[in-house]
Amino acid sequence: MKLKYIKPKKLKVLIALFFGSAAMGIYVGLEQATGIQSLYITLLGVINLLLGGFVGYLLLTQKAKVRDSRKK
Repeated sequence: MKLKYIKPKKLKVLIALFFGSAAMGIYVGLEQATGIQSLYITLLGVINLLLGGFVGYLLLTQKAKVRDSRKK
């Protein structure tokens, strides 16, 4: 599967946002360990953690963008 090239700076910002919201969601969900709402918050934090990992994988595996030398 080939994905569109995304600038590394944008990917780094997304990684920081996903991991930050994941940490906050897991912390808040486990801190309030009563009721089903805390379980939902914890699961959404885990989903954000997985999304951060996926964006990190994209950052590490995407090829560098090469300008076409014919278009001068």
